Amino acid sequence: MEFYLHYRGPLKANGNPTHKQEIRRHFHQQLKELWSQKPLASYQAWLTAKPDHPDALWFLRLMGVFTFVTLVTEHANLIAELSITLLRPEAPGSIITQSGDIDNRLKTLFDALRKPHTLAELPPGDEPGVGEDKFFCLLEDDNLISHVTIKTDRLLEQVTDQSEVLLLIAVKTRVTRATWGNMGLGV
Repeated sequence: MEFYLHYRGPLKANGNPTHKQEIRRHFHQQLKELWSQKPLASYQAWLTAKPDHPDALWFLRLMGVFTFVTLVTEHANLIAELSITLLRPEAPGSIITQSGDIDNRLKTLFDALRKPHTLAELPPGDEPGVGEDKFFCLLEDDNLISHVTIKTDRLLEQVTDQSEVLLLIAVKTRVTRATWGNMGLGV
């Protein structure tokens, strides 16, 4: 399966749980829409309850008061390949910048693409908002990213925050072990 995600806003190096959750909320809206379209629309029954059969797919992951829906999971035998275009308000080639070096900014992004592993990774007191009874995330864990390419260039607009970026993320899901359940979910 192949699709695109996009983000426009701050991307801070070593982002805190609040910053990562803000970015996660942005991707939630796009992934929620993706789950309403084919082929994921065929998997809606697996978003209601844990299946009885141990080999059945289950995409729900509970964390505190949140019910996360993770597309790329180890249980579904899926991995993700990401091709990222990162536009930022700096000269090309400026990998180390005043707004944070690129590897720490990408770590913030990867953490925002996955569900939190612990309650400490959620902002204190955060609760699901309207339309977040199921909170959609790309990844169960960022170790399910098998391939990343990154292209950076200038964001040719005036910005008020030097950490502002424009991201376009091409996502390709791949099946590591084909089963009847994951047939339509990856290449």
